[in-house]
Amino acid sequence: MKIKPLSDRIIVSPSTPKTETESGLIIPDTAKDKPQRGIILAAGGDVKVCKEGDEIIYGKYSGTEIEIDGTPYLIMRESDAFAIV
Repeated sequence: MKIKPLSDRIIVSPSTPKTETESGLIIPDTAKDKPQRGIILAAGGDVKVCKEGDEIIYGKYSGTEIEIDGTPYLIMRESDAFAIV
């Protein structure tokens, strides 16, 4: 990755939202929930608990959405992560 977060920030690749239910119903884009899980791709120097490669659960509206080379990512503080899965 070409970007290195500073301080206690982490860069997260959000998981892709479900597009279909178990019964086969297709969920339209307007009804999809924002993903609340993701993989940490990079961590700043002050990050203490999380590390690169960890899958985390975070708040629905946590972080700032950024785009690098056309791929969406989130940059957030380590404290915005609720749990490591």
